Amino acid sequence: MKEALSVYFVIGEVSGDALGADLIENFRDMGVAIRPFGLGGPKMAGHGLEPLFDPSEIAVMGISGVVTRLPSILKRAREVAADVIKKKPDILLLIDSPEFAKLVAKRVKAKNPSQKVVKYVCPSVWAWRPGRARTMRNYIDQVLAILPFEPTVMRELGGPKTTYVGHPLSRIAGTVDLKKKREIKSPPKIMLLPGSRRLEVSRLMPILEKSVEILEARGAGGNYQLPAVFHLEAEIRETIAKWKHTPEILVGEAAKIEAMNEADAAISASGTALLELAMYGVPMVSIYKSDPALNPIIRRLIKAWTGALPNLIADKVIVPERFNEFAHPGYIARLIEGLIEKGPARETQLAGFETLHDKIRVDISPGRRSAEIILRLAETKRASEKT
Repeated sequence: MKEALSVYFVIGEVSGDALGADLIENFRDMGVAIRPFGLGGPKMAGHGLEPLFDPSEIAVMGISGVVTRLPSILKRAREVAADVIKKKPDILLLIDSPEFAKLVAKRVKAKNPSQKVVKYVCPSVWAWRPGRARTMRNYIDQVLAILPFEPTVMRELGGPKTTYVGHPLSRIAGTVDLKKKREIKSPPKIMLLPGSRRLEVSRLMPILEKSVEILEARGAGGNYQLPAVFHLEAEIRETIAKWKHTPEILVGEAAKIEAMNEADAAISASGTALLELAMYGVPMVSIYKSDPALNPIIRRLIKAWTGALPNLIADKVIVPERFNEFAHPGYIARLIEGLIEKGPARETQLAGFETLHDKIRVDISPGRRSAEIILRLAETKRASEKT
């Protein structure tokens, strides 16, 4: 492609910023000139993207988050859609923030049906609201999936064309010596991961605090480390200052990865962190608390048999999960006890991680594979416009 590839990015979270930056780097490694527009964070800004506005404005969590900020989200969606229509990029690329991205894509497609729209990271149609898959065909041309089972699910649900490109964490598959993880330090190193969103962290910190207290009271305590995302570091430090047993706060990706390499066990918020822990061979317990007002609705909508990515990918139970009222610190502490000693609980997870590594491994990096697919789609669009 001689003329620079124009890509309009719509991202709303830190993870999306990383994926977008990785894509830009891969295009440039392929010798493809790229003009990035739209929404992006600091990493994408470092590659020349000037964001239309701060994407944190659209970073909302779940249905309740969308509802409470609906007027501003609708306004921003109209603004982004108008900018896309004006700029006419080769590709409109949607990463994360699925509800906001949908609003933008539907508006753009209504005005310009020929606009090619790519969704990077498949919405969790396998977990809840599976009907979304079929409706996505109206405004999405290609889905780039990061979980290996998603293309099959999308095909069965009648969704748009979906290709597995690999998870960003797939690069770790096969690089960690899981046999070494069978040795346990004394005292054990236990990670506490409350999540990266303010509401999520506020709900889970009391559970983590009490779980630690129970572990210590039962003589099964250890050294605790808690990775804190930069924008919540001050709040987390203020919270743990009141704890009886204070964990070490870790800031930055390098510190978190070093801790995962050394950790013996973890209590973690449900989400991508579970998969990251599994890739580094850290036995864990998954916890989560949703909005109490929405619990009855959520329970009717959820279709997946598990919410833990390691379980979904391996297609078997590896990680124990405790949700809402069942996320009882006493139960969680006892699960951790079983993981910081040699025995069936720890061995089952470590064996499961081996299966997981095999299933998630890819030969081409996710960024490179995604860039190749996007480039082919853009070239096809340009060719059709010339005829």
